[in-house]
Amino acid sequence: MKLLVWAPTAKTVELVTGSRRVSLEREDAESWAINVESTSLDQGYRFSLDGGPPLPDPRSAWQRDGIHGPSYPVDLQALRERSAPSFRAPGLAEAVIYELHVGTFTPEGTYAAAATKLAHLATLGVTHVELMPLATFPGARGWGYDGVDLYAPYPPYGTPAEVADFVDACHGRGLAVLLDVVYNHFGPDGNYWQAYAPYLTDSVKTAWGAAINVDGPHSDGVRRYLIENALMWLRDYRFDGLRLDAVHALFSVAAVHPLEELSLAVRRLGAETNRSLVLIAESDANDPRLVRSAQHGGYHLDAHWIDDFHHSLHRVFTGETGGYYVDFDGLPHLARALSDAYVYQGQYSRFRQRRHGRPPLWVSPEQLVVSAQNHDQIGNRAFGERLSMLLPAPALKAVAALTILSPFVPLLFQGEEWGAATPFLYFTDHQDPELGAAVVAGRRREFASFGWEAEVPNPQDEESFQRSKLQWSELAEAAHADLLSWYRALIRIRRNKPHWSRPTKPEVRFDVERGWLSCLHAGVLAQFNLGDEAQRLPLPSGSWRLTLSSDPDSNSSDMVPSRGTRVFVQR
Repeated sequence: MKLLVWAPTAKTVELVTGSRRVSLEREDAESWAINVESTSLDQGYRFSLDGGPPLPDPRSAWQRDGIHGPSYPVDLQALRERSAPSFRAPGLAEAVIYELHVGTFTPEGTYAAAATKLAHLATLGVTHVELMPLATFPGARGWGYDGVDLYAPYPPYGTPAEVADFVDACHGRGLAVLLDVVYNHFGPDGNYWQAYAPYLTDSVKTAWGAAINVDGPHSDGVRRYLIENALMWLRDYRFDGLRLDAVHALFSVAAVHPLEELSLAVRRLGAETNRSLVLIAESDANDPRLVRSAQHGGYHLDAHWIDDFHHSLHRVFTGETGGYYVDFDGLPHLARALSDAYVYQGQYSRFRQRRHGRPPLWVSPEQLVVSAQNHDQIGNRAFGERLSMLLPAPALKAVAALTILSPFVPLLFQGEEWGAATPFLYFTDHQDPELGAAVVAGRRREFASFGWEAEVPNPQDEESFQRSKLQWSELAEAAHADLLSWYRALIRIRRNKPHWSRPTKPEVRFDVERGWLSCLHAGVLAQFNLGDEAQRLPLPSGSWRLTLSSDPDSNSSDMVPSRGTRVFVQR
């Protein structure tokens, strides 16, 4: 096999295996190469630059012993050939996404254990499973956003082969699989790559440390490293798409933005393999350029997350006004979120203390991913509370209906569908005590703007991780089973309507004083009575069939019960 090392300023590069050191030869002006028998790397390998200490491979396919250990090769072609190439992912217009964290999704916290729950997801009706980051990060637990070995799956979850097996098992159930990847920064621990090449830049900084060098000197090599990583997950592990973390932190003044270059490479791979591959950006910028075509000045991504939907929904149902919730104002903003997704389209934001966003022109509903709950909005609360810990059952049903029956692509977070009673806390396992202490202090400072001043759970404490594991036994309890049935029914209504995410806006009506809102879209009418008393809400002209009610005892009445939700389907 051939090993390649990008080290543009090194004078020598040596392969280190056990007691042997073998010099690499120049491949080109910036890279080095060596051909070796794969069996000679069975005990691991490292590289030494200019006689320095042996370091892991920046493109290591397997860090079996963690971020500071040796690198190991993986036969990626064999992984690719063992999977089922016939699977075709549904388009985002038909998608219902389910986000999960492998380590807390099951008690075992492995790919194999997660695969045993796929029947539950298929019965729920979701179409895409989205895994939180898998790139190897420090310690025995974490969210994955501190990854450093971007090409190497995280060992505690399972082997590279078991990643491929999980993807294949999802495909066998008719489920597409998305992977959350982080290309805006490296984690602070185990990031050896600056010794090889200028992977980082001092010209800008992210909230998590030094930014990735995507437009400075030698940035072509950095871009190649990131793009080829994306192609590896899609081609070799056969993921059907990627969720790109915090793309607003990918700073570039180059004529071709790295997101546009990535999109072009992924589209080319999709054409070569006859697969529909998608890129979904996480961004809070309310910027339609993310999904516009390159011909129209955009980056040509397939979709992006939109926070305004979550924030307006959360503000209405919880009444919270701390932090960024200060920008959202009840039913008028919720109605605008249902209609446009972008609440802020260039107006002044009190939270940011500047104007924010721009109108979502030439953006289709299937290009916008919305959620009532996700890992960020739960886990970045001081106590990791889900909405099931903040709201009564009728409100949870209303929130679910607003999300799933919106014209956009809905995303659910693990356990949301049954109102899981377990929190999802922020947890880490940094081995460096100073780094661990800095994380704890930083989290507490971050919570101050929300008014969460009580002592928060320590992210470094293993109990924070254990408490975040789903308790699947809850499904046997009546209240949880009832909410699960509600979610299944809502998803069934959505999926039974072809072309749900059509470009026409929904008809949204509301009355602030009486406390009600209705949303008509694709022949489905959802009515929400947020008031304390039952009230009669107007029905549009035509013939309507009551299909779903949060209070079945009121089905014979034309009144919507207090805090109740009703869903009608046009005959």
